[in-house]
Amino acid sequence: MTQPPRVAPVKDRFYARTFALVTCLVLGLALFKIVQPFLGPLLWAIFIAFLLYPLHVRLAARLRGKPQWSAALLTVLTFVVIIGPLTALSAAFAAQVGDLLQIVQDKVAGQTTGNVLNLANVPWVRQGLNWLNNTLDIDLAQLQSWITQGSKETLQTLASLTGKAFIGAIGTVVGFVLMQFMLFFFIRDGGEMVQTARELIPMAEAHKAKLFDHLAAVTRAMVYGTGMTALIQGALVGIAFLIANLPSPIVFGVIAALFALLPFGGTALVWGPAAVVLAVQGRWGWAIFMLAWGAILVSLVDNVVRPMLVSGRANVGTLTVFIGVLGGLAAFGAIGLFLGPVVLALIIALIRFRLEMRRAEVAAKALSAE
Repeated sequence: MTQPPRVAPVKDRFYARTFALVTCLVLGLALFKIVQPFLGPLLWAIFIAFLLYPLHVRLAARLRGKPQWSAALLTVLTFVVIIGPLTALSAAFAAQVGDLLQIVQDKVAGQTTGNVLNLANVPWVRQGLNWLNNTLDIDLAQLQSWITQGSKETLQTLASLTGKAFIGAIGTVVGFVLMQFMLFFFIRDGGEMVQTARELIPMAEAHKAKLFDHLAAVTRAMVYGTGMTALIQGALVGIAFLIANLPSPIVFGVIAALFALLPFGGTALVWGPAAVVLAVQGRWGWAIFMLAWGAILVSLVDNVVRPMLVSGRANVGTLTVFIGVLGGLAAFGAIGLFLGPVVLALIIALIRFRLEMRRAEVAAKALSAE
C-alpha cells in the first residue's frame, strides 16, 4: 500500500519561498549590475531583432532552414543601413547646430534700434515698455538682452535634446559593435527566448497569447505608425526649410520629428514660427508657402499616413505616448522614444487582463451560486 505524499509543514514552505525570493532578488541585482554597462546596446539589439524577426522567419525558410545564415545576412544589412546614412546625418546635424548658434549670436545679439525687430517702433509695445521702465526699471536694452539670452539657451537646449536622441541612436563605436554582435544572437535565437519567457509566465495560455500579441502590436504600431509618421513629418519640415533657404534644415527637421510625437502642437511648433520669421523678413511669398506646406502637406501625413500604418495594429493612447516618450527619453536615451510607450502600454495591458480575469472569476462564482 503506497504512502500518501508528505505535506511540508507551513514553516518549511515559508522558508523555501523566502529562500527562493531572496535568491531571485540577489541574482536579479547581480544580473542588472553585469548588463548595466551594456544596457543601451542590449536594448537596441533586442528592439531591432524584434522588428526583424518576421523577415528572419521568411528568409530562414528560403535558406532551407538555416537560421544562422539568415541572422548573419540581416545583421550585415542592419550595419549597412544604419552606419552609413545615420553617421552622415549625425555629422551634418552637429555642424548645423554650431552654425545655428553662430547665427543667433550674430543676428539676435546684434540688434540695433533701426532694426525691424526693435520693439520700440511699435506704438502699443512702446507704451508697455514705458510702463516696464517706470514700474520695474526695465529698459529696452535689458529686454533685448534677456530675449537674446533666452533664445540662445532655448536653441542650445533643443539642440542638446535632439542631439541626444538623434546622435545617441549610434552611440560610441564600442556600443555599436556590441549591439551588432548581440543582434546576431537575438535574431537567431529570439524565437526560443520568447518561448521560454512565455512558459515562465504564470498565466493561462489564452491570456499569454493575447498579452504577447498585444505587446507585439503596440511595438509595431509605435514604430510603423508613430515613429515612421514622425520621421516623415520631420523630413518634410526639413525640406521646407531647405526650399525656403532657412538655416539648419536638418536640425529643425529633427526637432520637428520629436515634436511630432507630442499630443499637442506637433510640427506646427517648428513650421509656424518659421513662417512668422519669413513674414518679419518681408518674404511673404515664402511665409505663405511655409504655412501651406505645414498646414496641408505635413498635417496630411498625420491624418492619412498614420492611420494607414497603424491599421490592423493596436492603437496607443495619446497620453501614453506623451508620457512614455518624454519619460523614456530621459530614462533610456534614444531607445526610450519607443521603449517608454511600450512599457506603459504593457502595464496597462496587464491591468486590463487582471480586471478581465477578476470579472470572469466573479461571473463564475455567481453562476455556481445559482
